[in-house]
Amino acid sequence: MPDLSDRTAVVTGASSGIGAETARALANAGARLALGARRTDRLEELVKELPGEGHVTAPLDVTDEDSCAAFVETVAGALGRVDILVNNAGLALGRTSVEESNDEDDRLMLETNVLGLVRMTRLVLPHMEDGRGHIVNLGSWAGREAYPQGGMYVGSKTAVLALTRVLRRELVGRIKVSTVDPGMVGDTEFSDVRFRGDQERKDAVYRGVDYLTPADVADCILFAVTRPDYMVVDEMVIKPLQQASQDAIVRK
Repeated sequence: MPDLSDRTAVVTGASSGIGAETARALANAGARLALGARRTDRLEELVKELPGEGHVTAPLDVTDEDSCAAFVETVAGALGRVDILVNNAGLALGRTSVEESNDEDDRLMLETNVLGLVRMTRLVLPHMEDGRGHIVNLGSWAGREAYPQGGMYVGSKTAVLALTRVLRRELVGRIKVSTVDPGMVGDTEFSDVRFRGDQERKDAVYRGVDYLTPADVADCILFAVTRPDYMVVDEMVIKPLQQASQDAIVRK
């Protein structure tokens, strides 16, 4: 069993899906956690089931500078040093062509997926110790393969991959930087948000596919953060066996 009993970890977007499963995986490995999300009631329920003591929850909206600053101040006061930052908060809105997209949706995806990630990284880095800190960005296969009607979601996740590579070069020898980029992940609220509750469109995405689960992704994040101090998992791409690319999917 991986041992993180001497580590502290921050997880953004921890109220559901991959974020919540990552919190469970890190806590089960012994880490002390600081969990952030807008839905603090869910965070409080999650913490009740986690092993260990001293976990911290606080409201966090990564699109809001003041919210991010207040969250990190709370975390620093409670945990002191931050060893692991999992930038998980993110979303997709709509599935339309660029021609049919709108500024409101595009702005929120950029604010959440890109600026929120950069903002949290910038705020947390001063609380990381050289040779010990580790940043894990939750990317997507969409950041590696453009597809029609992917719009700003594809653009934002492509930016996440590029920024991860920038950070790795800037922080080389000091802080580990990793990205975990999944393909199709089911059992989350991702498609509920993307399709605004249209269950038929959500079901069509995953129909006939043994998709990845949030726990699968969390397991990969756990693997990355439990490597020896001298080793970095730079980039990890995971997909279902039935998915080769965005448009090469074998359905049962």
